[in-house]
Amino acid sequence: MAKASARHLLVSTEEKCLEVKAEIEAGLDFGEAAKKYSSCPSKAQGGDLGEFGPGQMVPEFDKVVFSADIGTIEGPVQTQFGYHLLEVTARS
Repeated sequence: MAKASARHLLVSTEEKCLEVKAEIEAGLDFGEAAKKYSSCPSKAQGGDLGEFGPGQMVPEFDKVVFSADIGTIEGPVQTQFGYHLLEVTARS
């Protein structure tokens, strides 16, 4: 079965998500951005979600994590929790 590892950050609006993405693209470390902006408890680990398989995350999240290139910043991805930026760190 496929497995992936990813980092993410969660904010309440698409506008904020795009602002944070621009900061990351301008050089802000993803982990630091997660610690600074994310409302998810994973922010304490820089947004690191560890390893998980298909179906363990919400469908919108899974779709991106299991299709995006490793190391790219994806998003905004809207779920019932808000807007995410995602970075796939590994996949097998």
